[in-house]
Amino acid sequence: MENQSSRPHLFGLLAGLFLAAGLCFASITFTRTWTHLHESQVIEVTGSARKDILSDLVIWRASFTVEDESLLNAQEKLKADREKVAAFLRAKGVAEFSLLPVQIREITARGRREEDETVTRRIGYRLTQKLELKSTDLVPASALGTESAALLAQGIALVSEGLEFIYTKSSEAKVEMMAEATKDARARAEQIAGQGGRRIKELRTARMGVVQINPRYSSATSWEGNNDITALEKTIITTVSATFALE
Repeated sequence: MENQSSRPHLFGLLAGLFLAAGLCFASITFTRTWTHLHESQVIEVTGSARKDILSDLVIWRASFTVEDESLLNAQEKLKADREKVAAFLRAKGVAEFSLLPVQIREITARGRREEDETVTRRIGYRLTQKLELKSTDLVPASALGTESAALLAQGIALVSEGLEFIYTKSSEAKVEMMAEATKDARARAEQIAGQGGRRIKELRTARMGVVQINPRYSSATSWEGNNDITALEKTIITTVSATFALE
């Protein structure tokens, strides 16, 4: 009887010990978790910056072609036309331009023999001269494509292959704009933290996103980043993903 009456007390004692141990473990775990969360409390935001820029270099490429039955005569024609093109460019204020290697192609024609056999024979040569102009004087260079039509009166069809507008200081601008985007990220983080009664402590990490260089007023984006060469006026857009510690 004494053994049976002591069992409830033993079970109660064991239950109390397990309960105390569980509460103690839970308290330790909670304390550690709370401490961990408190030490690692951060806020992650994305800041951005944009800057309107003007291209500072224009590249213009063009070509002209001559044809003749004789390769020697074709070369003489090309030389004469090259001098006329150079004179035209000098008159437009262009002192320097690059001449690319001449492309030579045979002009062929097909015919039939009496045996009904198709044959190909050479009837002449076609020589194409390409030129490239790089200039920081953007407006005159940009007009060359249309003004070159005046050469038609001299028997020269100068074919414009388009303009490329380049901003050569994009690397410097990216560094400057990364700082601006980080400032914007901090301002956003402070605004968000202030709503919760917190303050920003320090910058933990900052990761720059892809840079978008678009024509002015364009909002096009790509994963690799855009680098427009079609527009004289452009806009650079940068983003920074930043993590700040909270007090």
